[in-house]
Amino acid sequence: MTSRRATSVWRRIGLALLFLCSATLIISASNLHTAEDVLIIAHRGASGYAPENTMAAFELAERLGADFIEFDVQLSKDGELVVIHDVTVDRTTAFTGYVSQYTLSELQGMDAGSYSNAIFADESLLSFQEVLDRFAGRMGMLIELKEPLLYPGIEEKVAEALKRRAPQLQVAGFGGSERVRAVGKSRNSAAIIIQSFERESIRRMHALLPDIPVAVLVHKDEHPLAPETLDELASYSSYINYSHDLLDEDIVRNIHARNRKVMAWTVRNEKDMERMKKLGVDGVITDFPG
Repeated sequence: MTSRRATSVWRRIGLALLFLCSATLIISASNLHTAEDVLIIAHRGASGYAPENTMAAFELAERLGADFIEFDVQLSKDGELVVIHDVTVDRTTAFTGYVSQYTLSELQGMDAGSYSNAIFADESLLSFQEVLDRFAGRMGMLIELKEPLLYPGIEEKVAEALKRRAPQLQVAGFGGSERVRAVGKSRNSAAIIIQSFERESIRRMHALLPDIPVAVLVHKDEHPLAPETLDELASYSSYINYSHDLLDEDIVRNIHARNRKVMAWTVRNEKDMERMKKLGVDGVITDFPG
């Protein structure tokens, strides 16, 4: 696998440049830009242009100037961290079945790009380690624990993997001299944020890595959050992240009043981007970074 990655790196760079040109034209046409003080998070990489959660999508996001890449982690049959959104491999590969039915080696051997475009046939599913190897210390990473109730112990595995990367992570008490650069506005901040819909999983991550900010994702059926619920979430989470279509001025104001931040997901057009800017969100998670 290492040899395969090495021999395909220049091909991926070429693909990234090709799609960067296409992306630039599309972005110019839609004027999908944000204010400088809003973090831009590439949803599963630049997934509007390249197959989601692949190296091609992540590298393109970096070239487009995204502050963060967002991606999902689950566990393989042999207990290894793998980057994939769905709990099955059906949608993004030619295989079928649950992620947990395959070993990491088997998952890494799957074509995870052809479903998007044949030009991406060499893009495979990635291990968490591969993503860390490539991007730790280079740009921010918003890591989502996907369905953690299916994977007991996934929090500890993620924590251990990040601890091994401590010198590259700019977090006080965790290999850096600042509190968390993710709460600033600098490009390529190389910071880490961990998010999930599962509250207890996020509580556990906060306990395991108290210097890494965590984010709670809000289900639509939880909206609107009661003041006491917001207080409870703010007691351990740095971010309270909402679907963009649920956000309004009151929600953003109430989150900020608790000295917490809010990211909007998933923004895919200029109209929604402009509305998020006006609401004063702290970050926008988008398929079209740039």
